[in-house]
Amino acid sequence: MSIQKTFKLGGDLEINRLGYGAMRITGEGVWGPPKDHDGAIKVLKRAVEIGVNFIDTADSYGPYVSEELIAEALAPYKAGVVIATKGGLCRVGPNKWLPVGRPEYLEQEALMSMRRLKVETIDLWQLHRIDAKVPVEESLKPIVKLQKAGKIKHIGLSEVTPAEIEQARNVADIVSVQNEYNIGQRKSEATVEYCDKHNIAFIPWFPVAAGKLAKEGGPLDTAAKQHNATVSQLSLAWLLHRSPVILPIPGTTSIEHLEENFKSLDLELSDSEWQSLEAAAK
Repeated sequence: MSIQKTFKLGGDLEINRLGYGAMRITGEGVWGPPKDHDGAIKVLKRAVEIGVNFIDTADSYGPYVSEELIAEALAPYKAGVVIATKGGLCRVGPNKWLPVGRPEYLEQEALMSMRRLKVETIDLWQLHRIDAKVPVEESLKPIVKLQKAGKIKHIGLSEVTPAEIEQARNVADIVSVQNEYNIGQRKSEATVEYCDKHNIAFIPWFPVAAGKLAKEGGPLDTAAKQHNATVSQLSLAWLLHRSPVILPIPGTTSIEHLEENFKSLDLELSDSEWQSLEAAAK
């Protein structure tokens, strides 16, 4: 069964469902510049060349490094290329993430993301985490203000439950949700179903299955070989098959892996084959 290859983000930004996640084009621990600056630039340019038109980043990647590299490689942006960024996780060192949802901080970070990305409007701004110390309605107030001013087009969330999405929708039109999700990690199943029901984009981070499921001789590896594919391709194809609102954003620093991942759009399995894989993954 063939899959729907595009999705209208927010109802008006039509993008290819397989995007690119730009977290890995930074240094170790998502901290500082990449070891290979020119290689990161080449990967970003190649992504757009092969048809990727949805790129996801965050102010905390580096911090700031990923946004700056995207602008260096791609600005001014080709028509139809959608750049999504996030704010709300403060960085104090390698692999250290601190949720900060204070309205004045988020407003400043959104405005600085605009500057770094070299855009007049952020296509999609996402709250990277809900801060337990700040009601999500308060966190989103300045973002809605920026949206009304034309500086942000669409608003999304990350790592949330259906109840938290409902709470946020009291003050903002939420068009996307970004949670950890793959064929072997489905703790966000209820959120996927909520997004599917409400036509909200679901952007799975860590989209490629790992561990026992993906090891050599495991269910994914066996099925992948039967279809002359890789485990990564099969993981991404499952997500694309799972729901038409799912937008996987695999990240890589390799042009070879980038091109390999993009071919997942053309990988087709029968419904019974997908069901067998899902059963093996439980």
